[in-house]
Amino acid sequence: MLHKLHVKVGDTVKVIAGHDKGKIGDVAEVIRHNSKVIVKDINLKTKHVKSKQEGESGQIIKIEAPIHSSNVMLYSMEKQVTSRVGHKTLENGKRVRYLVKTGEIIDSAENWKRVVKEKEKSKEETTAAVASSSS
Repeated sequence: MLHKLHVKVGDTVKVIAGHDKGKIGDVAEVIRHNSKVIVKDINLKTKHVKSKQEGESGQIIKIEAPIHSSNVMLYSMEKQVTSRVGHKTLENGKRVRYLVKTGEIIDSAENWKRVVKEKEKSKEETTAAVASSSS
């Protein structure tokens, strides 16, 4: 079953419970079937990777593990405050999400443009890293 979450990809959130309590980051991925989110550079876990070829050494890498969505809260960078999310309809009929404490609108064209650019950059970096490692 897919759950409806209060956060979307690209939202700035603050961790309110757990080991990384108080840390701020952007949502990189949303896993709706178990209500979890992956936040950039938060909840890093160590993973031991076996070598792919004989004679090559293995690696220890850090990966971002999912956090339950109830343990993160939307964060306003302008006011430096966390807030619950609310929904309202603008005069033009568009439904948007906003921060209850500050009234700041979260869903805007600038946010989505920034998210799309970051996704394209990360795809380019991963393809470049794969190409350099295979050479």
